[in-house]
Amino acid sequence: MSLFYKLSILMGLVVVASNYLVQFPIQHFGLSEILTYGAFSYPITFLITDLANRAYGKIVARKIVYIGFFIGLLLTLFFSTNFSNIISIRIAIGSGTAFFISQNMDVTIFHILRRKSWYIAPLISSVFGSLVDTFLFFSIAFYGTSISWISLAFGDLAVKLFITFLMLIPFRLLLSNISDISDKKIYKPR
Repeated sequence: MSLFYKLSILMGLVVVASNYLVQFPIQHFGLSEILTYGAFSYPITFLITDLANRAYGKIVARKIVYIGFFIGLLLTLFFSTNFSNIISIRIAIGSGTAFFISQNMDVTIFHILRRKSWYIAPLISSVFGSLVDTFLFFSIAFYGTSISWISLAFGDLAVKLFITFLMLIPFRLLLSNISDISDKKIYKPR
């Protein structure tokens, strides 16, 4: 199976897992008002997008985002969405909207920064993507409810930013296993 298909399938699975896990606040250490389990899995989507962008360029990276979006949406609707619960429906809508916008933003920023040091593009694109994703998702999913969404959003963002830094380790390790599209002649600047 090619890297393209592996990344596409992994993207969909991480989205589904994150959509499911975001419904469960962490009940330890008084974190239930500021953190859900989804914060730990979702930043992996930016790693996937950045690896795809490095290996294939922005056009193929967007295709992986779209495939991941489609897989994630379908599986979320079938397995994680309780259609009799408005919050569950809002989570699905918020997730899809935030994912689509933030991942496309990540692809664009990464592409612009791809020729900088190896860590600049994945770090900056993932930080901005995480900011947009977090506040779009939590406002769509929980605004106007009794859920303390602002504190959840900040707690979620803090974990996402921490994991964004940690994801630089596998990104760097996996770079040796992929061919950088910017190394190919047709993509070198004149």
